[in-house]
Amino acid sequence: MKLINFQKNSNINTLLKRDADDREDIRNAVLEIIKGVKKDGNAALLYYTQALDKCQLSHIQVSPEEIEQAYASVSPDLLKIMEEAAFNIRSFHEKQLEKTWTYAPQNGVILGQHITPLQRVGLYVPGGKATYPSTVLMDAIPALVAGVESLAMVTPPDKNGQINPNILAAAKIAGVTEIYKVGGAQAVAALAYGTETIKPVNKIVGPGNIYVATAKKEVFGTVDIDMIAGPSEVLIIADENANPVYIAADMLSQAEHDEMAMSILVTPSDTLGKTVIDEVYRQINEDLNRKAIAKKSVDDYGFVFVVDDLDEAFALSNEIAPEHLELLIENPMDSLEKVRNAGAIFMGAYTPEPLGDYFAGPNHTLPTSGTAKFSSPLGVYDFLKKSSILSYDAASLKAVSDKIAAFARSEGLDAHAKAVERRFEN
Repeated sequence: MKLINFQKNSNINTLLKRDADDREDIRNAVLEIIKGVKKDGNAALLYYTQALDKCQLSHIQVSPEEIEQAYASVSPDLLKIMEEAAFNIRSFHEKQLEKTWTYAPQNGVILGQHITPLQRVGLYVPGGKATYPSTVLMDAIPALVAGVESLAMVTPPDKNGQINPNILAAAKIAGVTEIYKVGGAQAVAALAYGTETIKPVNKIVGPGNIYVATAKKEVFGTVDIDMIAGPSEVLIIADENANPVYIAADMLSQAEHDEMAMSILVTPSDTLGKTVIDEVYRQINEDLNRKAIAKKSVDDYGFVFVVDDLDEAFALSNEIAPEHLELLIENPMDSLEKVRNAGAIFMGAYTPEPLGDYFAGPNHTLPTSGTAKFSSPLGVYDFLKKSSILSYDAASLKAVSDKIAAFARSEGLDAHAKAVERRFEN
């Protein structure tokens, strides 16, 4: 980990730079896969699944029997936890629902907005270094709350052609029944363009590796996407009274995701910063299942920034715009207005980031790599479309017809003007 006495004129983007994701070799490989799926459909999916996932499939759709068998194999205790998490997620996202609205600014005029859900959505669920049933719940439930009629889930199989039973159990709990054993760029292409088995979708959501992220970039425009997810990150603002054991544990909970995950502490206390670094490496040497990944992450992308005061800490955090922001300071709610850019805000010593990953209810699909400056967590609003409503009666249009015609002619669009004027001839 790196301890840095932060100076206001420092270039934070240079300090936090990770290896560039936009590699031409990966893009070329992805384009070739997309081309193959568009041309050969299911045959391409089977080919790439065998070539890349080392799995030979006879069929790609998960049967209802497989879902039921997987559900029955999961421990009742875990099922109960996932069901409670699903309830919390659904309760939170129901508050995001929007309804069609209209208003009448004057007699004879009605304006408004018509809200409709997307018809069909594709859910990508990773299945590589780790499996994430929580992602199934976080992606599917908001879509269903929004009223999406059709959900198709894709997730890569293991070498035996099986899907992790926890993922299938989470799908059953969420209400997803259309599931396919396919991952990577080929899965994204199938969702975007369709095959003999998979019908094309309107939008693709869910995280994945660099091949998945690149494929989502390439199909955007044919379909909508949620976001391009980068490596995970957490930034913790802590004062001198914060517990270094908690901070180190929270940093490692992020570091174990990926070798390129980023864990950052920002504090006015040099003593706390040094203590946390020691504590991080002490905890790594405990029995962590993903010790090597966590160590690589904190070695390369672990930072402690020592700043002059908490105001400077918030300014630095807003510049970084972290995916997860933890406030381990006294009375964190009093400082909420200082936060401008963050995917999710965790306030207080007993609100660790994993609470949001699994259980509390707010979505864990969050903007990464500084994109919290202009984007938001996945939500019900991502599965809704808005259409404007306009209604004028004859008298109301007549009252403004000359203004519309003059405006249209100022742009050289004579037919626009005449479309209004002809209604009032003779």
